[in-house]
Amino acid sequence: MGSTARDTLNMRIKPEDRSLFDWAAKAQGKTRTDFIIEAARRAAEEALLDRALLHVGADAFEEFSARLDAPPRPSDRLKATMRKKAPWE
Repeated sequence: MGSTARDTLNMRIKPEDRSLFDWAAKAQGKTRTDFIIEAARRAAEEALLDRALLHVGADAFEEFSARLDAPPRPSDRLKATMRKKAPWE
């Protein structure tokens, strides 16, 4: 069973923002608190994911770099597409 402990976060917001949050929460059948927490959590995760780092060993990095630097190998499907006349021509 997970923890049900909660903490308080107090904010000062403009009345028009509070009304907007209330309308949006009601439209989704949520409380204002649940709506704001879910929206803030999504924004926080997106902000952190944009800055995620991946640590790999030297061998894995060399292989990755080599694949990025290698010229692309066209597939048969791409070759066939490139031989076709464009629809606007």
